[in-house]
Amino acid sequence: MDGPLNPPDDPPETPYLELLARGAPAEAYERPGLLARAGKAPAERLAALERAKLLALRVRGELEGRRRREAELSALFETAHDLAGLRDLDAVLQAIVQRARSLLGTEVAYLTLNDPTAGDTYMRVTDGSVSARFQQLRLGMGEGLGGLVAQTARPYVTDSYFDDPRFQHTRTIDAGVRDEGLVAILGVPLLLGSNVIGVLFAADRRVRVFEREQIALLASFAAHAAVAIDTAHLLAETRTALAELEDANEIIRDRSGVIERASEVHDRLAELVLRGGGVRDVAAAVAEVLSGSVEFLEADQAPPDALDRSRADGHAVRHGEDWIAAVSAGGELLGALVLHGHPRLDPVDQRTLERAAMVTSLLQLARRSAGEAEQRVRGELLDDLLDAPDREPRLLRERAARLRADLDAPHVVLAASIDAPRAELAPGTAEDAADRQRLWSAASHLAATRQGLAAARDGGTVLLLPLAESDGADALARRTARQLATAVHAPVTVGASAPVAAPAARPAEVAASYAEARRCLAALRVLGRSGEGAAAEDFGFLGLLLAGTRDGAPDGTRVRDFVTRTIGAVVEYDARRGTGLVRTLDAYFASGMSPARTKDALHVHVNTVAQRLERVGRLLGEDWQSPARSLEIQLALRLHRLTAGAAEAER
Repeated sequence: MDGPLNPPDDPPETPYLELLARGAPAEAYERPGLLARAGKAPAERLAALERAKLLALRVRGELEGRRRREAELSALFETAHDLAGLRDLDAVLQAIVQRARSLLGTEVAYLTLNDPTAGDTYMRVTDGSVSARFQQLRLGMGEGLGGLVAQTARPYVTDSYFDDPRFQHTRTIDAGVRDEGLVAILGVPLLLGSNVIGVLFAADRRVRVFEREQIALLASFAAHAAVAIDTAHLLAETRTALAELEDANEIIRDRSGVIERASEVHDRLAELVLRGGGVRDVAAAVAEVLSGSVEFLEADQAPPDALDRSRADGHAVRHGEDWIAAVSAGGELLGALVLHGHPRLDPVDQRTLERAAMVTSLLQLARRSAGEAEQRVRGELLDDLLDAPDREPRLLRERAARLRADLDAPHVVLAASIDAPRAELAPGTAEDAADRQRLWSAASHLAATRQGLAAARDGGTVLLLPLAESDGADALARRTARQLATAVHAPVTVGASAPVAAPAARPAEVAASYAEARRCLAALRVLGRSGEGAAAEDFGFLGLLLAGTRDGAPDGTRVRDFVTRTIGAVVEYDARRGTGLVRTLDAYFASGMSPARTKDALHVHVNTVAQRLERVGRLLGEDWQSPARSLEIQLALRLHRLTAGAAEAER
């Protein structure tokens, strides 16, 4: 076969996989495309073949590079192996021990090595041994015959070990020797220069006298063993040095690549700043250079712990599989750059991410400077809504449209204030002024992103934010408190008004709503809930007092809303089932919450009262008889009677 076939129905990768499998030359990779062109294949097929060819050539290049590197490393280690002249240390030591046993005619031979770290000597090789305890012995320096040889660097021999008083007998050593059944033992040191690295032994399980020639023979075997061990150590050191050299070369190559990446990202960031790029452009540039995914997160969206650590240290910090670099300026937290997909980030690349965060902060400040004029305009429009309720609605709409705000949609007025100790204890100071400025900046930024308005007022900040259909004033207040607190890095308390249906059509309602929001803010502080956000509806019947009276929202509406929230489920149940749960509740509270007196007032059995109260509990919740809830329920019952009576009178 001249080349791979290329049927039109086969995947475009098939011919190239065949070429890779048989190790074809590079020029053969052009043949599938030529065959496809000759067969007038469609353009899509040709393009797919071209992509597959390029990918296959890359794979071929990678395979050839790996084969080359493997051949080089193999030749390098084979050369080091040959120079060391040692194939297998265990095999050499085992052969020495076996030959010593054979030539000396002993029943057992063994070799121990010194452990400088532990300060003792341990069993390394045995031949003829049958005891597992003996094969795992460790001898302290000076203990037993072997410990004495290792300590003195001199041969020692005994024809009856247990009867020889020259050795320091220990329970562990004697138990191992007895378990092996040894009696006569000869030990000679393994010497490297003047250093003892171990001991070579020959032993019998019977009384025996070792001759001088036998001692000399065992000593010569010990010399061979010492040389083999030294050669193995030299080989190990050579291999370690080669590995360290390879690691050093890899580090140099890696450092070179990192420096090139750092230089590239520096040039890219400088270009972005000069041509007025944005935060997303910075994230895209860093992601491309670091081969990862980079995104900019607002301060309230980033992991708070990692963000605080990065802001405090001034460095990017690891968070799980990601890296977080705080974007801050002038003590204000502006957001964070998050790098995904690099759990082990190089220090130079880490500094690259930190430099990108610094550039991002500069771009954010530049954008803020450009937006301050717009913020002032937003503040002036909100000031006019609060101070000049007789403004022409058409002019208000036109001014709002230029700011991308829709004042004919429902909005909520929010009053916000920092509750840091210095702001409370030292009003009028430079620190207090700085806190207020930071709060206004953060509120203005939030208003701009939400198409709302913000202004500094009454020692705090007032916001007019649009309300989504699925949102509520209370939820918006809590979310705003969290966002502002994260931005200024201090607790922020936020009070919210009830929704204003169309601020442009009824500007007078905005001022009344601001007064309501201020009352909610004051109530939060009085109740010890500083640093939270809430609307009047969060305070139960106290919300009736906080809400007051506004044009378009008469007291009757407030009362009905309170009654519905408090006992609406019971009233609706009575209306659907024709039951008397509301009347039972009235009698129950009028009787001092006594079921016995309640049944007398209603002229029913006490079990009927218990069943009705159990039903009330399921409708209102298990805590309906707690002091706070029962107070609200009693007030709601009275208001329900009043409103029902008023409605009956009107009919």
